[in-house]
Amino acid sequence: MNLDLQDKIIIVTGGAKGIGEGISRVLASEGAIPVIIGRTKEDNKKTVQEILNKGGKAYQFVAELTSPSACKNVIEQISIEFGRIDGLVNNAGENDNIGLEQGSYEGFLQSLHKNLIHYYLMAHYCLPKLIKSNGPIVNMGSKIAETGQGGTSAYAAANGGRNAMTREWSVELLKYNIRVNAIIVAECWTPLYESWLNLQENPKEKLYGITQKIPLQQRMTTTEEIANMAAFLLSSKSSHITGQLIHVDGGYVHLDRAITK
Repeated sequence: MNLDLQDKIIIVTGGAKGIGEGISRVLASEGAIPVIIGRTKEDNKKTVQEILNKGGKAYQFVAELTSPSACKNVIEQISIEFGRIDGLVNNAGENDNIGLEQGSYEGFLQSLHKNLIHYYLMAHYCLPKLIKSNGPIVNMGSKIAETGQGGTSAYAAANGGRNAMTREWSVELLKYNIRVNAIIVAECWTPLYESWLNLQENPKEKLYGITQKIPLQQRMTTTEEIANMAAFLLSSKSSHITGQLIHVDGGYVHLDRAITK
């Protein structure tokens, strides 16, 4: 499908690894120009180079998004470099296991900066350019806000905030014809997920137990499947979709997992 994304300047936070990398690659394959923001220049440049090697276009900027001033500065740099912003994907973050019993005020607040506050700041600083382009926003979210997980209060709170801001922004930005949606991820295979799995006592057995609870095909979601939805939501093909929390999860959250047994 031609998504009419040719030469669109689309910011992807955390766009060099995992789900963000998948989004950057799919956007480039559709002719868009992903602008990767990440904290590690080497990772950013590696993904950009791989996209360039396949005939696509991509750029990268280094920023530590837990710093409010860095968020502002990087958007100013991008605005000067390109003169416009056609879309924003808020993706950067990680489950850092700041729980209730074992957590702390300092850890909780730090996690919110890592997983929620920069979502707001990036959208806030991008907004003048997005108003001019009617550029959509896609927020990446996690099932944890709906299902709970245990031992990860801060990440759960951050994802609940992402969901709430998606709905709130979709209302506030109606007057600018800016659509705002979220993609909710459950069990998606990424390098970070693989690293966590390898820390388990029996990784193969653990993975089998997880995949058997995924109703559709009993397998992990791929980053490309998440990325395909992101590209669709950023395109004119989704022109009447806003305020939605779209689960790309093989039915993990909403289907009765007893059917897989």
